[in-house]
Amino acid sequence: MKVIVAGTDERDIAAAIRAEGHEVTVVDVGNGESLTDAGIEETDVYLLTEMAQATSIAVAKDCNPDLRIVVYAEGSLPEFATRLADLVIDPALLDPEAVAEELD
Repeated sequence: MKVIVAGTDERDIAAAIRAEGHEVTVVDVGNGESLTDAGIEETDVYLLTEMAQATSIAVAKDCNPDLRIVVYAEGSLPEFATRLADLVIDPALLDPEAVAEELD
C-alpha cells in the first residue's frame, strides 16, 4: 500500500507504517504541489498529523477521490474535513504501531 504522511511527524508514525511493509512518502505541508510531487494520484492512504493542515484533506481528495483519509492528531477537525475523513485517531489513545497495523 502507498501512504503519504503529511505534517510534523512527532510520533514517528511514518516509520511504523514502513515497518509494516508499506511505501511511505512524507511531506511537511500538504498542498497541491507537494501532494502531486509525492504521487497522490496513485496513493491509497493520506495520513495527516496536524489539524492545522485540515484543508489539505480537501486538496488530497480532489486529486484522488478514492483516497482513504486518516487523521492522527490531537484536537478537533473542522466540520468540512470531518465529512471527508475516514478515520480520526487521537495519538493519546493509540500508538503509531497500532495504527500502522490497522491500515490494511
